[in-house]
Amino acid sequence: MADAKTLTVPKGATGVVVFADGSAVFGRGFGAVGDAVGELCFNTAITGYQEIMTDPSYAGQVITFTFPHIGNVGTNLDDVEATSPYALGCVVREDVTAPSNFRNVMAFDQWMADNGRIGLAGVDTRALTRMIREKGAPNVVIAHDPDGAFDLAALAAKAAGWPGLEGMDLAIEVTGQETRLWQDGGWTLGKGYGLNAVGEGAPHVVAIDYGAKNNIFRNLVQAGARVTVLPATASVEQIMDLSPDGVFLSNGPGDPAATGTYAVPVIAALLARDVPIFGICLGHQLLGLAVGAKTIKMHQGHRGANHPVKRLSDGLVEITSMNHGFAVDAETLPANVRTTHVSLFDGSNCGIELTDKNAFSVQYHPEASPGPQDSFYLFQRFVDGLKSEVAA
Repeated sequence: MADAKTLTVPKGATGVVVFADGSAVFGRGFGAVGDAVGELCFNTAITGYQEIMTDPSYAGQVITFTFPHIGNVGTNLDDVEATSPYALGCVVREDVTAPSNFRNVMAFDQWMADNGRIGLAGVDTRALTRMIREKGAPNVVIAHDPDGAFDLAALAAKAAGWPGLEGMDLAIEVTGQETRLWQDGGWTLGKGYGLNAVGEGAPHVVAIDYGAKNNIFRNLVQAGARVTVLPATASVEQIMDLSPDGVFLSNGPGDPAATGTYAVPVIAALLARDVPIFGICLGHQLLGLAVGAKTIKMHQGHRGANHPVKRLSDGLVEITSMNHGFAVDAETLPANVRTTHVSLFDGSNCGIELTDKNAFSVQYHPEASPGPQDSFYLFQRFVDGLKSEVAA
């Protein structure tokens, strides 16, 4: 690898990814001008780039898209999971072309610029992906300057000085700050998201927002629940004051062990009170920590919309969407917790349930509907269970 002090910026290069070891990948910048430091990962999905960029779980990360044509359908107001992007930027193979979809309201490169996110095009994303697979997810700086004026040594030093995601609590940075009743209902072409039509007699789910995707709440509503959203730092008293029939633990970014310093005691207290619990992604990891298991940092993580997961109860294989760089260590699960799902890529834990409590969780994202409906049963199982308890 070349030293950043001796590298020269190639003619025409207006964007760059600089690694902590001083090496660099050059291309054509788009979106916002400036630089950002974080972890470089890759995502294998061929659709849903706007959903991916706005997923709060990607806070602190730069995404390499393995699919070459990113941005060609533009952007719209519906295909977002939060009010703004949380991924720091993205690296793509081909230049962003003019939008070619009837739902488009803004070109992807303009959307990136308006939201302060940096893009880099013209990169061999296959080679970058292979490097991540072999060496793990590196710390990098992504930068864009229309004049190609980059201080490569300074950018390399910035990448080297970033501490990395391990030990970092990012949920506290992306969580909503207020208690709110979830209002959205189902989506209709040409009309967008309707109002929540669930009645007052429906089971009440209190959702803890560690960096939640909005479609999770919509799926809970579709399954028949009323949903109230609380911040990541909500106390047991704040949760119980809302008289929940069940509690949902959301996805989110960062190291679960770091978020667990304040989240795990709350979850443990809810379990002690026999409150039904359902968790997804970070919520799954936090439930694992709350029952005494450990979490581990993965070599490259799982990110994409085509990950096969085996359901151990009947052998059925679900096609799932994933986005995580940490996992529950199945070897550390206590006797009262069983594994329910495993990844068919590497055998890592993808689901657990308690044998003595009404609590379960999965590592993947059923709300992203990659199957497309392989995993909606999880929302229905949770809400139907609450309905039975309410009726009793």
